[in-house]
Amino acid sequence: MINKKIVFSLFCLFLLNNCAQNSMSLLGPAYSLGSSGNVYQAGFSYASNEAINKITGKTTGENVKELLQPNKNDNELKKLLKARIIETRKKLNFKNTKLLP
Repeated sequence: MINKKIVFSLFCLFLLNNCAQNSMSLLGPAYSLGSSGNVYQAGFSYASNEAINKITGKTTGENVKELLQPNKNDNELKKLLKARIIETRKKLNFKNTKLLP
């Protein structure tokens, strides 16, 4: 009996190994339904997650991860602006060409 449970558990583990990403989108609305008891809120949560996934092609977690990563263009813009400010100060003959931090 114990061997059957172990074999069944291992079978399920191997069978469902890569299904976590797809089933995780169902946990949010299920938690919302369980905690608030509001079916409409859970349905809206699920529908909005699916709409975001369909429009962007990424999950909500991937979109959040992309937003939190620093943007390389910001650093390039800062360098360009500092160079332009230094150049402008030289043209205007300012004595203090040191930029503020």
